[in-house]
Amino acid sequence: SSLGDREWWVQVGLLAVPLPAAYLHIPPTQLSPALHSWKSTGQFFTYKGLLIFYQDSVGVVGSPETVVLLHGFPTSSYDWYKIWEGLTLRFHRVIALDFLGFGFSDKPRPHHCPIFEQASIVEALLWHLGLQNRRINLLSHDYGDIVAQELLYRYKQNRSGRLTIKSLCLSNGGIFLETHRPLLLQKLLKDGGVLSPIITRLMNFFVFSRGLTPVFGPYTRPSESELWDMWAGIRNNDGNLAIDSLSQYINQRKKFGRRWVGALASVTIPIHFIYGPLDPVNPYPEFLELYRKMLPQSTVSILDDHISHYPQLEDPMGFLNAYMGFINSF
Repeated sequence: SSLGDREWWVQVGLLAVPLPAAYLHIPPTQLSPALHSWKSTGQFFTYKGLLIFYQDSVGVVGSPETVVLLHGFPTSSYDWYKIWEGLTLRFHRVIALDFLGFGFSDKPRPHHCPIFEQASIVEALLWHLGLQNRRINLLSHDYGDIVAQELLYRYKQNRSGRLTIKSLCLSNGGIFLETHRPLLLQKLLKDGGVLSPIITRLMNFFVFSRGLTPVFGPYTRPSESELWDMWAGIRNNDGNLAIDSLSQYINQRKKFGRRWVGALASVTIPIHFIYGPLDPVNPYPEFLELYRKMLPQSTVSILDDHISHYPQLEDPMGFLNAYMGFINSF
């Protein structure tokens, strides 16, 4: 195993030394003022008895356009805060949700939140907001890319309750199994069996930040306070204890990959990919070569060489410019 993996085991070992009991009673992280304000300006709606958190901003008057943002794993809708204002200058409605099991949404356990259910929650949110007949622009990242693929599949099948998708922009998501390199932490949680409940109980800020920081570029790493905001979203409602069941999406993609990649490959709407090329999870150039081969009709924006897996946080201006270039192209 690589040095990185060995370091991990040393860390997990060291963490296992203190009694887990001590950790189990650590109160959830306090929300920073910025995250608190994100929560207080958001709302909740109920899906099958579960509370789902969402943000819905009314932006430009006179534009009929709606954009729906789908976040990645293991974070939340707060991933979009740096480009939020920029989007409200172009769209009439800017909407983002915390998927079930993420951020401020409910985190039922044990509950495998399949991608199908997350897609149904997005559909339900748009019905709840009275936008079911609107043509929606989808903008997604990482895990959200897979939810977007399922929504696209339903749209193409003319499923009832589906969204009408006007355009799709993906970013740094493991769309293809062949080029996806999940983090060691994700692998442990996904296949952990006996270990995963222990790992999730021991998952603390130190382990989390050591696990997440390597997917950011060297010059665009999150600050300590930004990492605490991400961790607060995970810790909310004891979400750290549900993170292993959320990691199952990697297994679901094995099973349904053909359905999801097929939905992309036969797409007739405008489609774009924004790519931070330093991403260890979707490595350059293998990922891009496969993407261009599978989806020749898609346009691509490659951001600066040092931008990695979280492009909307690492280079918000570059990301927003790439997205606006795409939206204004059709």
